[in-house]
Formats: sequence, structure tokens, C-alpha cells
Amino acid sequence: MKKIALTSLSLALLGAAGAAHAQSSVTLYGVIDDSIMYVHNDGGKNLWQMQQGNLSGSRWGMKGTEDLGGGLKAIFQLEGGFDPNSGKAGQGGLLFGRQAFAGLSADQYGTVTLGRQYDPVVDMVQGLTGDNYSEFFTTPGDVDNNDNSSRTNSAVKYVSPVWGGFQFEGMYALGGVAGSTGSGQTWSGAATYGTGPFNIAAGYIRMDNASTPAGRGQTATAAPGWATGATSGGTFDSVINNAYASAKSIGIASVAGQYVTGPFTANIRYSNAQYKPDAYSGFGSTERFNVAAGFLGYNVTPAAQLGLGYTYTHGAGDTSATYNQVSLGADYNLSKRTDVYLMGVYQHANGTQRTSATTTQTAVASAADYGFSSDSSSQEIAALGIRHKF
Repeated sequence: MKKIALTSLSLALLGAAGAAHAQSSVTLYGVIDDSIMYVHNDGGKNLWQMQQGNLSGSRWGMKGTEDLGGGLKAIFQLEGGFDPNSGKAGQGGLLFGRQAFAGLSADQYGTVTLGRQYDPVVDMVQGLTGDNYSEFFTTPGDVDNNDNSSRTNSAVKYVSPVWGGFQFEGMYALGGVAGSTGSGQTWSGAATYGTGPFNIAAGYIRMDNASTPAGRGQTATAAPGWATGATSGGTFDSVINNAYASAKSIGIASVAGQYVTGPFTANIRYSNAQYKPDAYSGFGSTERFNVAAGFLGYNVTPAAQLGLGYTYTHGAGDTSATYNQVSLGADYNLSKRTDVYLMGVYQHANGTQRTSATTTQTAVASAADYGFSSDSSSQEIAALGIRHKF
């Protein structure tokens, strides 16, 4: 579920012999992140289990470039997630469920890629938030896709060069439904600006569901949900927003800023996520989630970092619930490729949340985006783990 910048091993360095511009490379890379996790109040009971992906989703992948000459390169990336505790593939069993794309990159004109990709908001905004440190610091239920629960299929994405610290991205994913061009489509744009220790980024993504109840999986015995044929996966990670899977569309606006000075890293962010219904949805009014969060990181030594975060999430419109969340973390690098960590999160909920088309309940806590639902207003989770990059 996490970040992409990894130390890797180059397997092939030279392309066609005799042509000075024909150099190419293919890189194999990956990460294994696993932990012992304790959940206080998982449905009213305490839970001990193994849990992967607290800092970085476990994955393996390949990426490569081919120099075509004149500053133009062909690029590709294939990346699949997996669970080290069972060996199963992640992202619903997809071979390359995290990313799968190819494209062209030119130093002067930017990069165009085609395939399954992260959206521009994830690329440019997420890295300036506490989620860049750990999943423990992300939005409850990931209602605003801060932890990139959603990836986009059939996407065409453009990334500009950097001009004086400014860069932008745009993406459109074709729904591919004959006679209904917009059914299941996704579009997104984001921009970032950085100068010295300060960086700021903002963006918007719009994800559309299928246009018919049949496209959303509705049958005589099943209510409509998020379509398997939609270009973007849904962001339905817990009881906080599961009841809105039949939304006609999800629109998310996000902005974040980060400042680094000496051993300190501080960032703040805000997002507004809107789950809009239509005649085929299982709820009648737009549900809006407003999220405000802050993070402070401190490098005790070059190898050790501490993190403190607070996230405020408020739902309004269809129902009204508030989630206050405090996160703590410590990470220690044993080497450039291996680190150990201890993370914890506490969440308190109040108000009312929807559980189905016809049912609401007093809000219960579901910390971060792990999906563990309590039977009361509070929940705590802690994890002791290790991460290795290769």
C-alpha cells in the first residue's frame, strides 16, 4: 500500500552494442515489511496477529529504461504486492496489482505513461503527509485515498519536467464502455512546488462508478456496490465508508505542505472527499469527509526517527461522525536496507455512521485504514516490525 522509491539492484546495464545512444537497463527491486500487531477492541475482543505493510507494502517489481537517443527514453514498470505471512498475491490476487505501465520520457517535454498507475494526487501530495512515514498516520478508513487504496486502470498520465521547482501531472482513464464513454472513468490533476526546505502540493481526483446497477453488481439479492469494471478501485477500507460503495462518483481534493529544518520534518494537510449518490445508490444524500492532519518527525540520530501525528476526520451530509486519531512511531535503521520499527495509534469516534442503505448506528472506531472495527467509540493498535529492501 505504500511508497515506491527503493534502493535496487541493476541486473542488465548495456543494450544493443555499437550504438552510443542505445544503452538500456532493467532493475529488479522489492521490499518485505512484516510485524507482530496487537489490536485492542477488534469487535470487542483483543487480537494478536502478523501484519504486513505498516511502513511499506510488501512488493516486488521490475523497472527499466531504453535510451532512444536525443534525450528520449522508453520506460516501463511492473510491480506486484504480496503477503509475506501467506505468500498470497496482494491487490485481489493480481499479478502486477500495484503498477503496470509503459511509456516515453523526454528531458525537455516530460513523461507519458499508459497502464495501471497511481493518480497524480498520490504522486505529488501523499509524499508530503504523515502517511509517507507509516500507514498508522493515515486517514481513518482511507476515505480520502491518502494511503493510496485506489489505483487506476487503463490510465494515460502526463508528468511535466520541473521548471524552477514547479511540476504538474494530469491523468485520464478511459471507461471503455461502448455507448457510455464516461461510465467508470477517472480523471485527476495535481501540481507541486518546492524551494529549499519548503514544499507544497495540491490536486484533485474524480472516480466514477458504473452507470447502471447491473454494472455495479446489483442483483435480486445484492445491493449495488463499486463496480469491478470501474477504472479506479474503491477506497472502502472500513465501517467508516463501506456503506458508500454504491456512490455514483467519488471526488477528492487534497493539499499538503512540508517544511524541513535540521532534524525536524513538519507537515500539514487538508482534504475534502465527497461520495455522491444517484438513483442506483444505496444512500440518498452526498456524504462529505473533511480531513485535517499534522505530522512532526524528529531525527534523533541519522539512523533513528520519531514521529507524532494527529488526524481529524469529520463526516457530514448523509450522516455525521467525527474521528480523532493520534499516532506515534519510532523507526531505527540497522543499515541502508533494513530497519526496525514500533508504531501505535489511538482513535476515538462519536456521532452517527451509516452501515447499510437502511441502517445507521452510533459511530464506532476503526483506527487508520486497517479495517478493524471496534464495538465502541475507541480503538488502539500497536505493531513491532521489520522492513527489508532489496
